[in-house]
Order: sequence, then C-alpha cells, then structure tokens
Amino acid sequence: MKLTSLLQAHHILHHLDVTDKTDAINALIQVLDGHPVVTDIEKVRLSVFEREKQMSTGVGKGFAIPHGKSDGVTDIAISLALLKTPIDFQSLDGEPVRLIVLLAARDTMVNMHIKLLSRISRLMNKDEFRHKLQLSESADDLYKLLREEEDQYPEI
Repeated sequence: MKLTSLLQAHHILHHLDVTDKTDAINALIQVLDGHPVVTDIEKVRLSVFEREKQMSTGVGKGFAIPHGKSDGVTDIAISLALLKTPIDFQSLDGEPVRLIVLLAARDTMVNMHIKLLSRISRLMNKDEFRHKLQLSESADDLYKLLREEEDQYPEI
C-alpha cells in the first residue's frame, strides 16, 4: 500500500489560509467529509483532537501529522495541506508548520496506522523533498511530487 493510493488530489488543500492549528486540523478533516471510507466525520474529528491533546503531532522541520483511530472510518483516509503561511503547531522543535498530513484509520487497523505514520515521517524527513512540495503550484502538482518520491520506496 502507498500513501498515493489512499490520497486523491481533491483531498489536498493547496495554500490553505488558516491562522492556527485548530482551523488547519478542522479543514483537513472537513475535506474528508463524503470520502467513501468515512462513515462519521464527527467521530474522526473527535479521535484526531483527542490524540492531539495527548501530545502535539507537530513532529518538526515544518511538518505535522495529526492522526486518529476510530470507528468513524471503515478503512484509511488521508488529507494533506500546504499552508499559505506557517502556523504554530506546538511542534517538538518549536518551529512553525507549513505541511500537514492528516491520517484517519479504522480503530482496528493499528499495524497499518503505524506503518503509514512511519512512511509519512520518512518521506517528510527529507529537506529537499519538503522544499519541492512547498514550491508546488497546485494540488495536482503536489500529488505528482509525492507520487514520484514515494515510488522510490517499497510498498508497505
């Protein structure tokens, strides 16, 4: 399984204009409303914000991975945002965030959830790749860059 097999360009918010973490997460959740695997968007919202209360998912280097597991999805749903301007995300390194990938997984899919979080972290740990994403001109362009980068990795 690849991220790009789970993510579609219409689930990418390119140059999202928000001023705080809550608005960013809400926008990423809302774009999943109507997704074929999402059965209850409010359960997804609750699971992501409950996880965020435990510890910020701002992992550093301008990147965050808010995520949650719930029975509000039947499988895995992913959305991605490139923010117009960086925002405070209470990141581990104290730096503001500009790239956010939101992951919502079925509460019984613990193993795949962890593998996908690891894949996202590995991809976004590359400075040059993050820079390319930030220079993307559209959601389609961002998706293409992600697909090209991910093609260098084996399926999980």
